[in-house]
Amino acid sequence: MTAIDIAEMPVSEKLKLMEALWDSLGVQSDGSMASPAWHGLALKEAEDELAGGAARFVDWSQAKDLLRKNSPT
Repeated sequence: MTAIDIAEMPVSEKLKLMEALWDSLGVQSDGSMASPAWHGLALKEAEDELAGGAARFVDWSQAKDLLRKNSPT
């Protein structure tokens, strides 16, 4: 499969392909998919902010609106 083949695929097929790729990455058990250290730090910071009341949960539609408002494009 080439990039041209993928570009010509319908969106529904591209989504199926992406899902299959993510699934195949998730089953690797050899440790080659370790998260970088900053991921753990970012999660810890988010947990601390939530526990301290500095952060709150919002539903997905609110999150998308906030991201769109703060996006440079």
